[in-house]
Amino acid sequence: MQTLLIANRGEIACRVMRAAKALGLRTVAVYSQADAEAQHVALADAAVLIGGAKPAESYLRVPAILDAARDSGADAVHPGYGFLAESSSFAKAVHDAGLIWVGPAPKSMEDMGDKERARLLAKAAGVPILPGSARFAPGDLDGLEEAAEEVGYPLLVKASAGGGGIGMRLVNGAGDLRKTVEATQGMAERSFGDGTVFLERYVRNARHVEMQVFGFGDGHAVHCFERECSIQRRFQKLIEESPSPGLTEAARAAMAQACVALAKQERYRSAGTIEFVLDDDTGQFYFLEMNTRIQVEHPVTEMITGLDLVQMQLRLAAGEHLGATLSQDSVRRSGHAIEVRICAENPAKMFLPSPGRITRLVLPEPGPDVRVDTGVREGDAVTPYYDSMIAKLIVHAPTREAAIARMLAALDGTVIEGITTNVAFLRRVIDHAAFRAGRTLTGFVETHKAELIG
Repeated sequence: MQTLLIANRGEIACRVMRAAKALGLRTVAVYSQADAEAQHVALADAAVLIGGAKPAESYLRVPAILDAARDSGADAVHPGYGFLAESSSFAKAVHDAGLIWVGPAPKSMEDMGDKERARLLAKAAGVPILPGSARFAPGDLDGLEEAAEEVGYPLLVKASAGGGGIGMRLVNGAGDLRKTVEATQGMAERSFGDGTVFLERYVRNARHVEMQVFGFGDGHAVHCFERECSIQRRFQKLIEESPSPGLTEAARAAMAQACVALAKQERYRSAGTIEFVLDDDTGQFYFLEMNTRIQVEHPVTEMITGLDLVQMQLRLAAGEHLGATLSQDSVRRSGHAIEVRICAENPAKMFLPSPGRITRLVLPEPGPDVRVDTGVREGDAVTPYYDSMIAKLIVHAPTREAAIARMLAALDGTVIEGITTNVAFLRRVIDHAAFRAGRTLTGFVETHKAELIG
């Protein structure tokens, strides 16, 4: 591996480039017409225009990306997160083009990308799963009401092909079931090309806890501890931390054992994240899904372990035998880390995206315990075509209380003008009495909306 093409944009493209350059690799950026002046383009050793502003015209165009790899002399491709990162067909196309794919085997991506199939594989590995139904295809809803009664209300309608928050809808009773299923099927068909959905029991007093795993592709794997991601809006994460304030040591050990068992069963290769819903009333955890890519919140794990997960991905893909040096006993954690996602959005208007030009940008000074990951600079335009996240702040401290104080100081040192952001909202969350007390359930934002938004 000598030249790495990053098939992504923004913050994650810049993050992957830093890791690649630290390993002495040449980097190639791809960009849309809207991103011609973007930071990831400026940081790369070479850059290739791949199409128009919309994702379907650029970052989702597999032939254009493969042509860019060939024309730039790239011999490897890292997908980042989002866009094509969990597309097994893209991974296969990269392999077929004679390039190195920095990520899991396509079969693992297929297994875990089908959310219903992933549930069955998790169950086979001994991982607890929530009650759920078989899948329902568009136009074929026979037995839907009976399946819902068996699963029990409240329940989630979930797109089989995934999609995180945008692929889920909550149903509280039978009266809303059919129209919600049909709406979710339509959304899934438009977004993922697969309109099938399934039903899954919804846990009201829940935490969203995930476990970072890293597999070596030979049946061996390690876990890198958990992250709690319960502070969300519209089922999409805003704040992540580790260790989880709601996980007992016994539950943590059981969750880690379950995750490693699943990764070993799949002969999983590269970085992956296994997500759980944790019932705060009972302490029982249940499998949600596995994401076969690097996560937005991976810096939280890096801050508490000292590992560089992206470098590990690159080294493994290049043929290095990481399993010889990275054992479970060697993965240790220290202190507490918190990450916040700074987004161009208006919390007072249901978190509506707020595109525009950044006229002033002041971010905290990075250091050993303060990290800033971003893909924008002062003067850059935030367009309406892509995800609204523009930066991440990550802090580390010996204790959770000290990490909260450090994050508040980091947010106080953040100034963004020209666009509306969620910085003030994030500060209110971090400083809220319930957050400080560790009462971080998935309904946190909705429960405390009046105090957080004003």
